[in-house]
Amino acid sequence: MKVHLRVTGIIAVLIVALSLVSAPVRAEETATDKKGSDSTNMEILREKVRADKKLVVAANMELTETEGKAFWPIYQEYQADLTKVNEKIGKLIGEYAENYQSMTEQTAKNLLDRSIVLEKERLTLRTYYLPKFQKALPAIKVARYYQIENKIQAIMQYALAANIPLMK
Repeated sequence: MKVHLRVTGIIAVLIVALSLVSAPVRAEETATDKKGSDSTNMEILREKVRADKKLVVAANMELTETEGKAFWPIYQEYQADLTKVNEKIGKLIGEYAENYQSMTEQTAKNLLDRSIVLEKERLTLRTYYLPKFQKALPAIKVARYYQIENKIQAIMQYALAANIPLMK
């Protein structure tokens, strides 16, 4: 129960931050992003979300000093690769927003196909890093880390779903 409470408080902050990160799906937000300062603000917000995510992970992993020395470099590498996938997803969402009002069959098919590729890419990344995490940590802690990642992913999916309208 103690672990759950730590996650819940920080996750609430992540939900708010992530809903703001996903806000550029709205056309008026996309237009103001071209001014520059909004782009800088979004990057600051993304860095805050990344830092908060790391806090969630640190608070719930209960790593020993030795485990931490082995885990954190792999975590950083994984997060860097995950960020690349998330940026592609963000780009895809931006394309959806641009085409939302005038969606064609071909554009819808293209967006769907690319979204499936990105889901596979995320899974491939998780699969690739699993042996690295398993080498650094006991299986229970690796499973806990993947649970934390799954929960954060679910929150991000929820925030995106709440802000992305269904196709017309």
